[in-house]
Amino acid sequence: MSHALVDAGSFRDPSGRIYDLNGEIYRTVLNKAVAEFNHVRDSGLAAKLMSKGKLVATEEVKNSTLKKAGILAPMVLRHARIPFVSYPYEWSFPLLKAAALLHLDVQIEALRAGVSLSDSTAYNVQFDGPNPVFIDVLSFRQYRDGEIWAGHRQFCEQFLNPLLLRAYFGITHNAWFRGNLEGIETAMLARMMPWWRNFSFNVLSHVTMQANFQAGAMANNAKGIAKAKTVKLPKLGFERMLLSLRDWIKGLQPKDTGATVWQHYAENTTYNDAERQAKVRFVSEFCAKRKPKVLWDIGCNSGDYSEVALGAGASRVIGFDFDQGALERAYARAKAKKLNLLPLFQDGANPSPSQGWANEERKSTIGRGGADAVVALAVEHHLAIGRNVPLDGVVDSLVKMAPAGIIEFVQKNDQTVQQLLALREDIFPDYNQANFERALKGRARVVKSEKVSASGRTLYWFDRSKK
Repeated sequence: MSHALVDAGSFRDPSGRIYDLNGEIYRTVLNKAVAEFNHVRDSGLAAKLMSKGKLVATEEVKNSTLKKAGILAPMVLRHARIPFVSYPYEWSFPLLKAAALLHLDVQIEALRAGVSLSDSTAYNVQFDGPNPVFIDVLSFRQYRDGEIWAGHRQFCEQFLNPLLLRAYFGITHNAWFRGNLEGIETAMLARMMPWWRNFSFNVLSHVTMQANFQAGAMANNAKGIAKAKTVKLPKLGFERMLLSLRDWIKGLQPKDTGATVWQHYAENTTYNDAERQAKVRFVSEFCAKRKPKVLWDIGCNSGDYSEVALGAGASRVIGFDFDQGALERAYARAKAKKLNLLPLFQDGANPSPSQGWANEERKSTIGRGGADAVVALAVEHHLAIGRNVPLDGVVDSLVKMAPAGIIEFVQKNDQTVQQLLALREDIFPDYNQANFERALKGRARVVKSEKVSASGRTLYWFDRSKK
């Protein structure tokens, strides 16, 4: 039997740990959590949420499964595997909003079943395609009469505040959240709020008053803290607060700051219809031949070629792009057409690193891996010319992502490259097709190549496994 790998991020859960064994995901339930788990199971809540796709599919298994690997626990659960784990700082506004609404929906249904949640971390939500799913079955516990919302602050800092940052100020949350894995501090957001926002009861209660309360706690206001501990919240009041917060979040929209640079690239591309169709045929042939279970679409933009890949044989696509407008359009496409596509925020020259406790709690993008194929269309010149990454390094990075894939090379005389060079010196004498091919062939076998535009744009189908 293979060695059971413990999930580095599960150490925060006092009720159990997550293990990966032979590709299966297991969760141990420690003695202190068994009674709570049994209560939630017997309430019917877990089964109800799973039937609606809101809770990750979970089943109890015999302890011998992990026992043979040396892991002892009074109870063991097996979860459906999430194909690609993503983090809140990689979500666009609509993804974060969908995750927030799911969390509130789960909390509301739980409360009605006599169950509550012990925390409200955004990391307890993952995505199956564009659809959010709650993954922490051990955060459910029996509701205690009169209890206040234990996870209120955490929900605000990891869901609400990032959404308000974009809705009220037009500022994306991704860089701030990535820099502070616990979210956006309420005190920081409160300082940004103009005074007139406090005419909103929601802002007053979830931002301003909470910031004031936290400031009092930090000042070691023992009397205030003791008084807060005695506060009782009737169950009906608890539910109404959750419903009100849900209505508020549902209505939030990103502040209009104008179209992003690449938001309408699909409509404004330099390809004519014949050239576009040639590109579609090439991608379709690749996906029909490889039938990747998980394909990474690097520079997915609004998801045009992600959709092509899914229609031709890919089972699932994880898209990456740095343009928020394009990502929002890709998400809308995935929802409207029910595509198994998850579009995530990612800067190709500054991808998500390994970070958190011991630099292992949150894995790097490549460290989460799992791609069977990669498609990188009209990307390499943005990295090599736009971000000064050596062409050899660009090729190396893309080829390492998956055993096979497609990379598009864009000639220096192409209109988009000329736009990148318009206001700067051309310091890229080595940027040419011969050097690109040399770098690619040094790392993989080129199965096929095809020029797909009048400017000389060329698609390369590579296979690293047969080099």
